[in-house]
Amino acid sequence: MFNMLKQSEFRRGLIAAIPIMISFIPFSLVLGAQAIQRGMVVGEISAMVAVNFAGGSEFVAVNLWTSPPHLLLIALMTLLVNSRHILMGAALTPYLKEVPKRKVLLSLFFMCDESWALSFADIKKSPKLQFNYHYYLGASLGLYITWVFFTTMGALIGPMIGDVTHYGFDMAFVAVFLVLLRGMWKGAVNSIPWFVSLVVAVISYLFIPGAWYVLCGACSGLLTAFVMFSHD
Repeated sequence: MFNMLKQSEFRRGLIAAIPIMISFIPFSLVLGAQAIQRGMVVGEISAMVAVNFAGGSEFVAVNLWTSPPHLLLIALMTLLVNSRHILMGAALTPYLKEVPKRKVLLSLFFMCDESWALSFADIKKSPKLQFNYHYYLGASLGLYITWVFFTTMGALIGPMIGDVTHYGFDMAFVAVFLVLLRGMWKGAVNSIPWFVSLVVAVISYLFIPGAWYVLCGACSGLLTAFVMFSHD
């Protein structure tokens, strides 16, 4: 019975992630195609996305790729773009206290914006505010396999089909994030940190070179939330 419950929760997470998995396809194709155009080989881009499951930083790394590559610059920019994962992991920490360490480490490896949002929304819906490991694993594995597989396919066939963003597929991620935010909506007051994060990120993007807008937006939203709700 217990194993059946695990399988049921795994399937539930996998099914919940299907729309996002579909949205991953055009972007992973673009990433693979761009990597080949920048001089990477198929094995290199496949290994990179398999080890570093974070689409934003992978696009940054590919755009900075040269021959020979400036590895220190790529590593620093990847760290900066992925810095938001520190805050995402911190937000999950209170719900991971009862989870075995090996499962926590695996969960953090698979954590991306979409799997984090799906899991966090599921936590808020659960009666006891519990982290559902098997739901999370189902969603995360589906997203991970889709991203790695279609990035590899993009590296193999992407140059032949051209830039798929010309067909409007670049709206896929935007639509997904809007749906995820809608699922986490708790009223106008609770959305103030989101708005502050958005404004600060846009201003930082316009006036500060590089990817600092990611860290600035995340930290400003977190600080706003702390100030607003620390008295509760």
